[in-house]
Amino acid sequence: MSRLITLVLMILMPLAAQAHRFAPSALDVRALSNGDISVVWKTPAQATSNVPMLPVLPTECSVVSQTPWFPEGTGKVLRQQWQCESESMEGLAFSVSGLAENQSSAVVSVRPQPEVFFQEVLTVSEPVFVVPAQRTLLETAGHYLWLGAEHIAIGIDHLFFVAGLLLLVSWGRRLVYTITAFTVGHSITLALVSLGIVTNPEALIEWLIAVSIWALAYELSTPDKQSRLWERPWYLAGAFGLLHGMGFAGALAETGLPQVHLPTALLFFNVGIEIGQLVFVALLTMVGVVISRMSSAPWLKLAPVYVLGAISTFWVLERTGALFA
Repeated sequence: MSRLITLVLMILMPLAAQAHRFAPSALDVRALSNGDISVVWKTPAQATSNVPMLPVLPTECSVVSQTPWFPEGTGKVLRQQWQCESESMEGLAFSVSGLAENQSSAVVSVRPQPEVFFQEVLTVSEPVFVVPAQRTLLETAGHYLWLGAEHIAIGIDHLFFVAGLLLLVSWGRRLVYTITAFTVGHSITLALVSLGIVTNPEALIEWLIAVSIWALAYELSTPDKQSRLWERPWYLAGAFGLLHGMGFAGALAETGLPQVHLPTALLFFNVGIEIGQLVFVALLTMVGVVISRMSSAPWLKLAPVYVLGAISTFWVLERTGALFA
């Protein structure tokens, strides 16, 4: 098992420094109470081409106001207000120029009404998003199921934590208890934060998530295998699951929840996360059967612990800077 997780962590290491730091270009479009449309365009400050990436104005609309570019994090932001002929956003086409020249993509988020939300990724092959009619219950379930699975797939820090749990408990009943505790923990805080019951200090939570991975690596490195955490690791998993759930909620907040099918969206986003975790664990299992027969080098038992410790230390230091920025 340790040989397998070493391999997986080594593969993930090039992405580790960007865990939850992915900053694709984003176009946020919202209908205002006066009938106008608010447009916020955020793109990386460092371009990869001389051709700028900009939102394309629909033919039915005109720009009535615009702010100068201003910096935000590692990107820059442009705000506009549009006025369109139609009272409804249904049927409007949104696109971004410069995708091909920059070999890039952009996430477009559209809120025609406070309780209605759409999100799509604009690419070179699919550069236009046309606002459809309101999603049905089934469409909402499928959309948020995919978003949940997608989030865990790019949430490298969450995957590192799951890999650490596997190192701590290996396979069997203990793994079931531990993963269940982690699931219950993050499901609770995901719901509480998403429903507005609990506030989410994002920078602090991201730092604590990094600390949770570091603490797990430290526990794995200790020679005392009779400690309570080794005997009952589900306590550790459940407690840190509460933190990771707030991290999931932060990502979901960027996407938004529809008020019409709120329980369905929240439920299936969480189900998508669980499916992603199970797929990750299943991949470790399948590859582990092969890797375990290839080498028995002693250093491979400690290598994944060192990888977890090194990467989590980097995250703690990096996010400490963001915490006090």
